[in-house]
Amino acid sequence: MRRLLFALLLCCGFGLSHAAEPQLVRVYTNHGSFVIELDAARAPLTVANFLSYVRAGHYSGTVFHRVIANFVAQAGGYDEKFVEKPNQSPVPNESGNGLSNRRGTVGLARTGDPHSGTAQFYLNLGDNAGLDPQTSRWGYAVFGKVIEGMTVVDEIGAVETGPAGPFEGDVPLKPVIIEKIEELK
Repeated sequence: MRRLLFALLLCCGFGLSHAAEPQLVRVYTNHGSFVIELDAARAPLTVANFLSYVRAGHYSGTVFHRVIANFVAQAGGYDEKFVEKPNQSPVPNESGNGLSNRRGTVGLARTGDPHSGTAQFYLNLGDNAGLDPQTSRWGYAVFGKVIEGMTVVDEIGAVETGPAGPFEGDVPLKPVIIEKIEELK
């Protein structure tokens, strides 16, 4: 019940009031920066969740801990020592919003539980329609797209990877660090 009330408050208090104007964030990394346009009209709960982490400074000092060329680059959950950062409550899955996991889009990472998305997000390095919802299963919610700096994203997607920390593979051998994410007005 609390989760439903929280979702309604976010939708009514945040998503609807700002849906008309584009919401942009700049992601600063040690490889350069890129700009994401957030789609609060189609993913209001996911965008509100993401922005709450941005405003709290959660992403500063986190790393891209999973990079698979031509697939995804995932970040937002771990610091440079692979210590998981604290999370807020998960948000309901908004994968049925009409947005597709195409190259340059941004989605909310989750576990096998479709409603487990918190702070981690991924950048689609290729077209990944297999991550979209199907009639038989939930998909992964897209909530934005890279509108500037895709060359930086491609550079991140091409780094050499291997095992590191608690992960068996796909971790950049030289850390790709998010220095900060800031809202653009």
